[in-house]
Amino acid sequence: MKQHTTCPYCGVGCGVTAELADNRLIAVSGDSQHPANFGRLCIKGMTLPETVTADARLQLPRLHGQAVSWDDAMTQLSQAITEALASHGPDSIAFYLSGQLLTEDYYVANKLMKGFLGSAQVDTNSRLCMASTVAGHKRAFGADAVPGCYADIELADLVILAGSNAAWNHPILYQRIQAARQARPTVKVVVIDPRATASCDIADLHLALRPGTDALLFNALLVYLADQGCLDQQYIEQHTQGFDETLQQARQATPNLQQAAQQMDLPLEDLTRFCEWFASTDKTLSLFSQGINQSSSGTDKVNSLINCHLATGRVGKPGSSPLSLTGQPNAMGGREVGGLANQLAAHMDFTPEHIDRVRRFWNAPNMATAPGRKAIDLFHAVERGEIKVLWIMGTNPLVSLPDTERVKRALKRCEWLVVSEPMASTDTLNLADLCLPSTTWGEKNGTVTNSERRISRQQPLLSAPGEARQDWQILCDLAQRLGFGNAFNYQHPADIFIEHAALSGFENQGSRCFDISGLSQLDQHAYDRLQPIQWPVTTTTPYGTQRLFSENRFYTPSGKAHFIPVQFRAPEQTLNDNYPLRLNTGRIRDQWHTMTRTGRSERLFQHRSEPFIDLHPQDASARQISTGDLAQVENQQGRYIGRVRLTTDQRPGEVFIPMHWNHQFSAQGRCNALIQPVTDPVSGQPESKQGAVEVRRFPARWHGQLLTRDNISAQLRGYWSRQPLAPCQQYILAETDWPGDWSNWCLQHLGQRPDGYLENPITGQLQAYATEQQRLKWWLLITPTYQPADLRHMAALFESPSLTPSQRGRLLHGLDSPQHTQVCSCYQVDEQRIREAIQSGCRSVTELGDRLSCGTRCGSCIPELKALLAQEVEHATVDLD
Repeated sequence: MKQHTTCPYCGVGCGVTAELADNRLIAVSGDSQHPANFGRLCIKGMTLPETVTADARLQLPRLHGQAVSWDDAMTQLSQAITEALASHGPDSIAFYLSGQLLTEDYYVANKLMKGFLGSAQVDTNSRLCMASTVAGHKRAFGADAVPGCYADIELADLVILAGSNAAWNHPILYQRIQAARQARPTVKVVVIDPRATASCDIADLHLALRPGTDALLFNALLVYLADQGCLDQQYIEQHTQGFDETLQQARQATPNLQQAAQQMDLPLEDLTRFCEWFASTDKTLSLFSQGINQSSSGTDKVNSLINCHLATGRVGKPGSSPLSLTGQPNAMGGREVGGLANQLAAHMDFTPEHIDRVRRFWNAPNMATAPGRKAIDLFHAVERGEIKVLWIMGTNPLVSLPDTERVKRALKRCEWLVVSEPMASTDTLNLADLCLPSTTWGEKNGTVTNSERRISRQQPLLSAPGEARQDWQILCDLAQRLGFGNAFNYQHPADIFIEHAALSGFENQGSRCFDISGLSQLDQHAYDRLQPIQWPVTTTTPYGTQRLFSENRFYTPSGKAHFIPVQFRAPEQTLNDNYPLRLNTGRIRDQWHTMTRTGRSERLFQHRSEPFIDLHPQDASARQISTGDLAQVENQQGRYIGRVRLTTDQRPGEVFIPMHWNHQFSAQGRCNALIQPVTDPVSGQPESKQGAVEVRRFPARWHGQLLTRDNISAQLRGYWSRQPLAPCQQYILAETDWPGDWSNWCLQHLGQRPDGYLENPITGQLQAYATEQQRLKWWLLITPTYQPADLRHMAALFESPSLTPSQRGRLLHGLDSPQHTQVCSCYQVDEQRIREAIQSGCRSVTELGDRLSCGTRCGSCIPELKALLAQEVEHATVDLD
């Protein structure tokens, strides 16, 4: 049986065709009819069948570590909330939500808290990625509304990627850009990013500006447009306000391109070229993401970019708009229902008029009347003891929030920490007083909204394991126990969606941009069959709305768009003699957020298998660090340990580390331990990409590779990272002390002395193994230096029901070949095979694909294939297309 649904990863919102049999997900492919992806699917989406098995799932409620019934769990939770309300008031209760929730889950959570418990202490992890865009949209357009759409990619003549490594983070959209450029070679692509990322593969121009100077760039562009007579004066005069003040402010900081180029550390000719292209290209599409948002001045950066589009009348026109790329699958759906602490449902705000309107629609007895705390402030309030009950739903803030040690202290102090979560173990869940098993992708039933305002159905494909429940059902159970049952008597997510749609149109009459009242008459059958559609959806636009503001009407009091004067502000996390390196954090190609889902897939670890540190060779040389070394990134509040990769893609003086690793998969791989909790004053979004650190070599005395049947992370010391293999777990180890007795070390760390043991005193290499009932329990390789080996054949011995004498001998005398970096995750093609193919005559990506299949499926590895071709073929003509 096949069924259509939507991918649970990034904000592209790809359609997925799922193949099912016997309550198992057999395979997935891209939905060829879905307008977000037209059949394409990236490697994360393609490995969904590997991440939905019932193992490692939280299947029963747990109270203080002990399994309890749902009735006992919800009784305890309702009593805790009732007592907190009586003793400390509604603001002592808080929810922290997630872009992984469906819109229906989000709606019920916000209705319960803001309408019935009277608390606005509700925020979401979307605060960490999209809040600055929300604030920027509202300042400029009067509404959190994305003007453009994905179809603009094929129409644009200039595509700008600002703070976006779309090749890795939004790969399906990147492939659309790539295809559009191949179809029309005159299309130009500009990448604005301090790093040379995979997205630069198709760039005609890469502006490797100094981190944090994006507002200077767009202010300089605005001044250039004015000086060159490239403004759309008629549009400015008729449809905007505030231009003169905005231009004046921009001139003060960037009176000319030469001064701006010096401030941004850019070649003047590159900055001039960018400005000339923008000025002369009417169809300009600016795609922006976390490099813009995650800043202490992120909202100003968003508005500085929008200012340039308003100045040229390029908003809501075919092929021409600013278009934010959302981080999570339902970050926008959460914004629609009031998921952020400073919002009410249906894009309404905490104004007397909106508060009254929502109160009347919900018949809410205890309506919140003021905004709640934004994420960072919320967790600081938890640390101070002001929040007595904190309920975290479907997210992992101990990994994703800045200053993780402080977050850990806050969570430990909370009197009642409740976590509803699909997985049996996460960094956050392991601190919870009450653990509630919730459903995950493939089991959830509802809707999500992607980056282009397109609502799509996420269908239930599988039965939930154990007693896991839908998040909205858990919330409704609580509402019943608190005496609000009549308002939360939903029987199906369709009931919730219809109410959500009706609220969006309640007393609207075109005054609010978000309006899906055209869907408020759906019955359950029509809801289940709902096709992807872009809001607004009203009686006058029953088939949705592709672009906004094409009629030049905005949602400000004047009906005109607002220019926002932007004064450049440098990052708040300042460099100094102790911490002279600028830290950048971000995503990698094959992992997702804090790895609670993707960390279950062996394939998704093969591209980047352990925490890493990207460092410029100049900085590495000054610190006597070589590629492949372990190093520690440090500042006054934390430490991160990873494997060094030397690359000139980094600017000197800067370092990049990935955001995904956590204490389930590494000893010290939480990147946010190094990020100070400073935020944008408007949006509350943290400054996650401009940290201040130092890097030092990790003085390892020995290195190890361990294969083990069990997860033994808690028993290990020093450096370790874990990755799943099909029959076992693989650990990479290193320590600064040499054990006096390896047999004792194995007993202490692995729980058993070796059955077999071989040590070479000359090379310092050791191999050992242990069995349990004739089956292999663990295998260990120790070397004085880091010598990674491909252990897949050794790992296969864990599948043997009883080790033979020859297999035991191999455990001590046989090693697999050296480990090579995986390049193509879809077809499991490593770097060595690709180099050999090039050396034997392959001279293009197409030829490599014909021979090895690499690059022929999701396409995410194509930039790396091109880089390998360029390295291997120095004197031949290479077709890199």
